[in-house]
Amino acid sequence: MATEGRSRSRSPAAARRKSGSGAATAASPKRKHSPSSDKKRSSRTATAVAAPKARRAPAAGKAANNRDGGLSTFQHGIWWTFAIQNWLLDFGRPIGMLFVQTPLNQPSLGDYFHMAYNIITPFCLLKLLENSPRKVSTNLQYAFCLFLVMGASIHLVGDSVNTRLIHVGYQNHLPVRQNPLMQALNPPEMIDFFELLYLYDEYVGHLMWYIPFFAGFVIYFAGCFMPANAATRANSTVPTSAAALLMPLSASYFWYLTTEGQIFPLFLVMFVTMLVVYWYEQSRGNYLDCNGRFMILTFAVTIGLVALWSAWLSDDEVLRARYPGLLYVPEPWSFYTLHWHGK
Repeated sequence: MATEGRSRSRSPAAARRKSGSGAATAASPKRKHSPSSDKKRSSRTATAVAAPKARRAPAAGKAANNRDGGLSTFQHGIWWTFAIQNWLLDFGRPIGMLFVQTPLNQPSLGDYFHMAYNIITPFCLLKLLENSPRKVSTNLQYAFCLFLVMGASIHLVGDSVNTRLIHVGYQNHLPVRQNPLMQALNPPEMIDFFELLYLYDEYVGHLMWYIPFFAGFVIYFAGCFMPANAATRANSTVPTSAAALLMPLSASYFWYLTTEGQIFPLFLVMFVTMLVVYWYEQSRGNYLDCNGRFMILTFAVTIGLVALWSAWLSDDEVLRARYPGLLYVPEPWSFYTLHWHGK
């Protein structure tokens, strides 16, 4: 009976709550489903999703424009950095070694130049490939730079020792075994060590250094073509400052690089490959932009300088014996030690 009384006492309150909630529900009108509101919500969602893509569009659009006929700009900063650091850090390296005397068991000024070169050159090559109008694989860019650093570092050690040998009477225009300094070594088997050092310096180091270096240029050059029209023809003109100053500076350095590094066959292969790419793209109706035209003209001038150098020294019997073969390209430092050093 007590339980029945409690249930009866609660029932009026429960009934009032139920009736109140029902009244509130009845009082609030039911919202009608509007197709126009669905369209507004869907448009706002689509706009929010598309906003990040719109923000990313300019970078991708720039590369697409370059491939589809857009105009590319001349890479003044990269080309000038290449030219200045090449002359200062690479050409100036043996000069600093010879004329700024340091103890033979300590790094020389030229060694520090070489270390700086090994950092700046891969960086410049990486930036050049990143700015290519045609996208270059990131893995390929990193592989080029890693091989270049490896080869240049091998060359750093070998060249540092070989240049120091000049201070103690080594004659650079003679082979290792024919050098009087080497013939005086005891035991004679020590000559094998210096031949191994020369192998790492002049062959292993140079090939690992210059193959990725020139391959990067070829790949960049292959991306410098645009569909031919009036705008792209005007864009193919090399700036006056680059043609008057930068091109002779770069061509004369590449003359030194190919002769002193004894890599003229490799350089010639690179230049012929560029010519083949140029003729192929021309047959497809594409036009070379200002950066590609600067490269091929610079390398053409380099070929001419190497031909003049070899023709000038064609009657030198000592250098002829030192550099036999069809492609006779003597080293400038061999010419220096033969005709100028000690006189």
